[in-house]
Amino acid sequence: MNNSLVNTARLLGAGLRALLVLTLVTGVVYPLVVTGIAQGLLGDKANGSEITANGKVVGSSLIGQAYNLPLKKGQETPEPDLKWFQGRPANGLGGNSINTRYTLILSGATNLAGDSGAVDGTCPAEPEEGTLCAQVLAAKAAVVKDNSVPGYTVEPSEVPADAVTSSGSGLDPDISSEYAGLQAHRIAERNGLPLARVEKLVEDHTKGRTLGFIGEPRVNVLELNSALRDLAAKR
Repeated sequence: MNNSLVNTARLLGAGLRALLVLTLVTGVVYPLVVTGIAQGLLGDKANGSEITANGKVVGSSLIGQAYNLPLKKGQETPEPDLKWFQGRPANGLGGNSINTRYTLILSGATNLAGDSGAVDGTCPAEPEEGTLCAQVLAAKAAVVKDNSVPGYTVEPSEVPADAVTSSGSGLDPDISSEYAGLQAHRIAERNGLPLARVEKLVEDHTKGRTLGFIGEPRVNVLELNSALRDLAAKR
């Protein structure tokens, strides 16, 4: 009886010591080491690739933001605030209808096929409502209308693909340098800035292809609008 109690106590003690050691190693030491390495070598990425303006975090360079006007009474779809550079369409985004305690946006794509609404491989002038063709043509018309200002008219053929199509997540933070350049005339007119200064702003914030050959030149919309805000404040 005594031997049984002693053996049981010894086993419990060994198990407790193992638990404490493993908890210390895997629950304290390892997370601290990994966190230290991440902060030391990849601090920006480890902290969410934050973008700051005037000493405050305004967002992440990895997640796109909407630049819209406040909703009017009875309005369900916001209108873009045209004094800012606009990002890609976010047709795949949805609202959180399950956990209504929080105002969340669910990312996602439209899941519409590339030939949705097309006839013989091309989009008709009046495609069926709700199809990809209808979304693209409506977006193109809006881009032409919004970005045509006195002395500068946008032609439909000048509208790049990323101006009328959403990304797979709907949260793409970047636009092409072509789309940013197309918006420069509107931005200059709306903010009372010289066109050359706005075009220089776009040029300064254009990033080249990754490793020199992957992808296309791109502009981070949040970074660009943060710089635009500073430029407009100095006007």
